[in-house]
Amino acid sequence: MSMFDRLTGNAGKVDNENALKVVEGLLTSTEEIVSTYKLIRDYIIFTNKRLILIDIQGIGTKKEIQSVPYRSISRFTIETAGTGDIDSEIDLYISNSQDPVVSLELGRNRDNIHAIARTLAEEILG
Repeated sequence: MSMFDRLTGNAGKVDNENALKVVEGLLTSTEEIVSTYKLIRDYIIFTNKRLILIDIQGIGTKKEIQSVPYRSISRFTIETAGTGDIDSEIDLYISNSQDPVVSLELGRNRDNIHAIARTLAEEILG
């Protein structure tokens, strides 16, 4: 994934070592990073226990970190980008909620949205 792709809004798979630096101190002693995606400065991190979403804000080091345990995700939807669409999207739902608790916009790259959906399914379904 090139820098141009990241700047135009495509989530790219990155080395888990990059994510380890970002979530240092947040992982439990039995938690391991499974897969990592980066969108400009933000991260989508799959561990063996949860999904960690990191929104890096402003010009400093301010971060919003969401932790979503896989056991709390009841379903998810994916929407691939079409001809007129800018983004592919994944929505995560918990329990019987009608509205998504998390909505991720991932750019046009179909391979990455399918890989992310596959990783979610593997972790949720065990």
